[in-house]
Amino acid sequence: MKLYGYFRSSAAYRVRIALNLKGIAYDTAPIHLVKDGGHNRKPEFRAVNPQMRVPALALSGGDVLIQSLAIIEYLDEVYPEPPLLPADAIERAKVRALSQIIACDIHPLDNVAPLRYLKNTLKHDQTEIDAWYHHWVIEGFDALEAMIEPAPYLCGAKVTLADLCLVPQVFNARRLKVPLECYPKIVAADAACLKLPAFDKARPENQPDAE
Repeated sequence: MKLYGYFRSSAAYRVRIALNLKGIAYDTAPIHLVKDGGHNRKPEFRAVNPQMRVPALALSGGDVLIQSLAIIEYLDEVYPEPPLLPADAIERAKVRALSQIIACDIHPLDNVAPLRYLKNTLKHDQTEIDAWYHHWVIEGFDALEAMIEPAPYLCGAKVTLADLCLVPQVFNARRLKVPLECYPKIVAADAACLKLPAFDKARPENQPDAE
């Protein structure tokens, strides 16, 4: 397998954790999202993923999978141990809901593409862009904090898809200086996850393209 990603990409970070938890070996193909206007926009990567976003996971049979949650669920189906979704349908829906609060509500609004659009096209200054970023993280984290009871992970004693989404989002929140004092349960779940080797190995600073 080959994972096209960027060391700071939250979505690629999620997939790295999943691959590590499953014990799957993979090659890394770094795609810098900032240099030269974004290497993801070059024709050679567009041929890999027409959406021009990371991650993309190239399988040994030639198929290329995109979208982090779809990739992770594929990995969970093909490599079922350890499972990242509960067997119970209600619990599975709860895990997916927490995951989607992060991956579908917070992350898309704070991704590189919209932030670049705010700056370059709409001409917002950095203070306004930072306020935008903080607003959407805080709104999402307020909901998460009210919904979870870490034990020690977001959904109990076992790591789930929700944890794979949480840890990268907390990393970026810290990097962009979002105050986390109001979110002790989120901080506790994040700390529990980062004690695991699969999460530690996936940290942005541990990637070959880290700057």
